[in-house]
Amino acid sequence: MQLSNYLLKYFSIFCIFLLLACKTKAPLQSHDVNSDKILPPPIIKDTAIVSEIKVIEASNAKKQEALAPDDTVAYFRNDYMRYSNYTYKPNIKTILLHKSGFLLANPVIELKNAETLELSFDDLDADIKKYQYTIIHCNADWKPSDLKPADYLSGFTTDLITNASSSINTLQSYTHYKLEFPGTDVKPKISGNYILAVFIDSLADVVLTRRFMVADTKVNINANVRQATNLDDKNYKQEIIFTLQHGAYNILNPYANLKVVIQKNSRWDNVITTLKPSLVRNNEIVYDYEYGNVFQGDNEFRNFDIKSLKYISEHLQNIVKRNNQYYVFLKPDERRSYKRYFFESDINGKFTVKNEEVRNSDTEAEYCHVHFSLLYPAPLVHGQLYIFGALTDWSFNDNSKMIYNYNTKTYERELYLKQGYYNYNYALVENGSDVADESYIEGTHSQTENDYTLYIYYKEPNENYDRLIGVKFINSLKK
Repeated sequence: MQLSNYLLKYFSIFCIFLLLACKTKAPLQSHDVNSDKILPPPIIKDTAIVSEIKVIEASNAKKQEALAPDDTVAYFRNDYMRYSNYTYKPNIKTILLHKSGFLLANPVIELKNAETLELSFDDLDADIKKYQYTIIHCNADWKPSDLKPADYLSGFTTDLITNASSSINTLQSYTHYKLEFPGTDVKPKISGNYILAVFIDSLADVVLTRRFMVADTKVNINANVRQATNLDDKNYKQEIIFTLQHGAYNILNPYANLKVVIQKNSRWDNVITTLKPSLVRNNEIVYDYEYGNVFQGDNEFRNFDIKSLKYISEHLQNIVKRNNQYYVFLKPDERRSYKRYFFESDINGKFTVKNEEVRNSDTEAEYCHVHFSLLYPAPLVHGQLYIFGALTDWSFNDNSKMIYNYNTKTYERELYLKQGYYNYNYALVENGSDVADESYIEGTHSQTENDYTLYIYYKEPNENYDRLIGVKFINSLKK
């Protein structure tokens, strides 16, 4: 009996150890329930794409939608449809979009006026293509609205661009295209944000996209730019305060249904979109803060003039003609972040096309290889430097990225530009960021002359899109 008890005890202990050993075995690999074969773990073939996906997931949510893996990979292809200012084909150059008759005006028109916008661009293939265009309605955050084309367009959804002219007496041959819109065939019938898309056969073959706005003004905007109120920022930043007067126009729940976007110059990477009213009284809505409505003052833009290739203008070091092409070398630039502020008139990052020796610059202006250089003692490790302005679509990509030359201790870049007058600055984009910092190279001052645009959006309670009910253009020096 005693022997039986000992055997039973040891047998129980053995069973417990056996059970524990089974539980700690490595788990089997996943397998298909309909197959006896064990499937290997998934293999990610393109580690570069994976890294890019991680960067996108970590970037500012206002700039990027939540994308499925296949869509995210597609986003990095040049043919992926973007709802931003983007050039998809390397043969498309010198894209300008502005109010007709005003070369430096923002692309904003009134819904009930006869105002039009003018788009122009060059195709370096120098042939005649059947370019078409369409316009797409977007919400205040530049995501496509839920509206159907029939809800926001009158006429047709697409139309041909028929104004095309071949270049004359230029080393670089090109075809110049021009479009004035809206017309009777394609015309928006509600206010809001729009994307102009130019394509050949379908939107799968898009060549460029540009943002523009249609306003149906319902509010009066009183706005002002001043030095930052906060003492730590007073010498470096600019503050925008404003009041909306909506009169008889009924605005329900402005804290939820109103959205304000403040844009500095023509940049979209650093717009302010989170402001809520600080005070609502009678028919006035006030936005007066010390924080949240502040921008870096930055510095006046650098510039160069290549309206003539027969003489060396200011900021040019040399002009060389070789292999039947023009090469323009700008004087080496220096960092300005520790220098005193100096006012110099500029056009706030934009450019104009002009050849002084011809009648029609659209088709007789030449293209040049323009060489930029920035003196810098060593390459940066915490970010990348870019040429920043309308000449690079205010974007950060391989075409605008500066490359460090260890031999000359300079950052360098070459851009293929049409003759004219250009503004530019150098901007730092830190690793993992999608917002440019001009102040790192250029410095920042509260005295700097800057343009600001206020866009006021309102969503009616029973509607599924954002109306643009007010636009205000203000300048930091002009009161």
